[in-house]
Amino acid sequence: MKHLHIRHWIGRLLASDPGRKRFQQAGKATISLMSSVFAMLLILHIAGNELFTPAIVAGMVGLLSIMVVTDDTKKQKRVTTLLLGVSSIFGITLGSLLAGNPYFVGALMVVVIFSAFYFSKFGSRYFSLGMIGFMNVYIASFLQLSTSQFPWFYLGIFIGVVFAYLYNFIIFKDSAHILRRSMRSYHIQANLTLTILIHLIRDPINSQHRKNSLKKNVRKLNEYARNVSVDLSEQDVQEIWPGLDASQLRLYVFDTAMLVETLTDSFEQLKMADALETEELRRILAWVVKSLRDAEVLAQSYKKQNLEEAEQAVQGLRLVLTDLQDDNNQSRSWLFLVRRIESIANHVIKSAVIIQQSLLEGKNADIEFQEVEKEGTAISEDEEVGVKPTTKKAYQALAAGTVSIFVGYVISPIQPYWVILTAFIVLLGTESVGRTYIKGFQRSLGTIFGAIIGFFLARIVSGHSEIEIILLFAVVFLAFYFFTVSYTIMSLFITILIAFMYDILLGGISYHLLVARVVDTIAGAAIALVASMVILPTKTKDKVSDSFADYLTELNPFIQDYLRRFRENVNVKSLSESAFDMDQKLYAIKGSAQSLLQRPGVLSDSGVARLITVFTAINYYAKHLIASSYQKNFDYPQELEVDFKQIEETMEQNIQVLSELITGTEHQGIVHNLSKQRERIERLAPTRQEESQGDLIHHLYYVWKVNKSIVMLAVELGAEEK
Repeated sequence: MKHLHIRHWIGRLLASDPGRKRFQQAGKATISLMSSVFAMLLILHIAGNELFTPAIVAGMVGLLSIMVVTDDTKKQKRVTTLLLGVSSIFGITLGSLLAGNPYFVGALMVVVIFSAFYFSKFGSRYFSLGMIGFMNVYIASFLQLSTSQFPWFYLGIFIGVVFAYLYNFIIFKDSAHILRRSMRSYHIQANLTLTILIHLIRDPINSQHRKNSLKKNVRKLNEYARNVSVDLSEQDVQEIWPGLDASQLRLYVFDTAMLVETLTDSFEQLKMADALETEELRRILAWVVKSLRDAEVLAQSYKKQNLEEAEQAVQGLRLVLTDLQDDNNQSRSWLFLVRRIESIANHVIKSAVIIQQSLLEGKNADIEFQEVEKEGTAISEDEEVGVKPTTKKAYQALAAGTVSIFVGYVISPIQPYWVILTAFIVLLGTESVGRTYIKGFQRSLGTIFGAIIGFFLARIVSGHSEIEIILLFAVVFLAFYFFTVSYTIMSLFITILIAFMYDILLGGISYHLLVARVVDTIAGAAIALVASMVILPTKTKDKVSDSFADYLTELNPFIQDYLRRFRENVNVKSLSESAFDMDQKLYAIKGSAQSLLQRPGVLSDSGVARLITVFTAINYYAKHLIASSYQKNFDYPQELEVDFKQIEETMEQNIQVLSELITGTEHQGIVHNLSKQRERIERLAPTRQEESQGDLIHHLYYVWKVNKSIVMLAVELGAEEK
């Protein structure tokens, strides 16, 4: 990838969609929509039928049959896709038969929404069936079809399902090549970040703009690392890189991400300590970073010398480190930073060498990289107490749907169901009041701007059907491409799509029509928010507290396994998967707390912000425990074994106390600071020069950091420190 760092913006563009998953999903949905519409139009033309609406239904089914299927396995997804046709037929039929009575149609919509949420506890399939059934009821009630038209709409549904199945599971089926593209994006992002770091190391001025850009790129790299970790769990590594084990690749990704994070953090501290004033150290660091950036570990054209320069650079850093150790005490305060860089860089190179050996030999070169089951880390899930989230959401949808029907008739008697559609969509995927507020606000904002843009675009191209059709398909693609990036942007494009649809179907679009849709959207979002606040509400703080507790539940066995390695034979490398899981849970915490953190001024929750800051630090420390800790056998005085057991027990107790304090199940407790154990270990541990015995002080440094952070938070929440 070394040629890709030349143009920063080109690299950013290539890496912006890891694995091109968004592009592929949006592309499949758009092509399925286009194929279904044109195929149905061709059949209608050949049959001499002037109906146009069956083509719209075919396109809608072809689109949704790709976007709403979220089952766990490909087999389940295939079955669900076929069942969507059945649900669509029922929706079209019942919606048409009941279209003459608005009360029956409204009741049917509410029942479908309630069922979609309620039965989703048995699997995502039931929600998918309910969603597409609701959309067909909505369309049928709007079109008020006659029974003689049913066969054409059934045919349209069949065509939509066939094309969705064809594109999703036959032509553009998911494959391990997604993993290849995801790894390519990861490498590009890593190279972009390392390039910025090289400029900062070489540049004595170090502009604030570059520093901010570096931090932004590090966060982006961690996001890409999480994406790769997910792909490693879902795809077959052997299909792309025969002989390579998934755990080897996961560890390599983890190590390189940690290397970049360590370099960024250490560079800042070295700069503050004036360590980079030493020309030799600055030159060696730049050489190490450049050589690691230019190493193409997974390239098919890989050559042995690709990593030789990196090995030489790290060896040079090791020599500089030795000279600094023999120097006067002025360098001692920041010496550990250089040592940490050398250690992690060395392990990245080792991982890369082993990966290349595995690729060349066609078999795993290091048995330690095999996946192992974590003994003692399995956490049994207690049966859920109280009303399940899906049931809560079903009751909220029932109330919101009922109110939306009446409000819809008051606002728009001719098209009253847009309000209930909005309420349904806003409630989808929102587990707390705060998330419902955020989604409702984003949808309303996107609809307002989308209505303005869509109105003017539709008026400009009105009467030019070919241009409108092209723009319509382009807007569909953009809407679903940005779906996971920004819900506001997606809502904007969906509203523009509706403006084009109104212009095509109604022969023109009026300002009042789009204003009515905006008012309907805001009303539906408001109703959904009120329903989530009144009907079995899940408060945002409660959801955030549960997310913190989930993180601690993942952290506890991670820490325990790491500590057991000092007394037992534990494969620390296998903990890299848990490190990615903790990253995901920290990301979920930030998502759950979004509405609390975005409140203006004095209304913002500084307590939650404080917790997130400290948990981010804990996550950083925890990942560094395994970033360079590959020492296996530790020899130390027998009397320290009791201390290690006490550390394990104390850490587990401290984590449990913090979890209870955060969730509110306890309001006091006792936490321990481990100062006695740390003092004994640092006094009795072998010196670093006795390399065969391992450097206990180095390997326990971040354990003290993690515990100190946990104790500090627990004390702030009411615990007593001992």
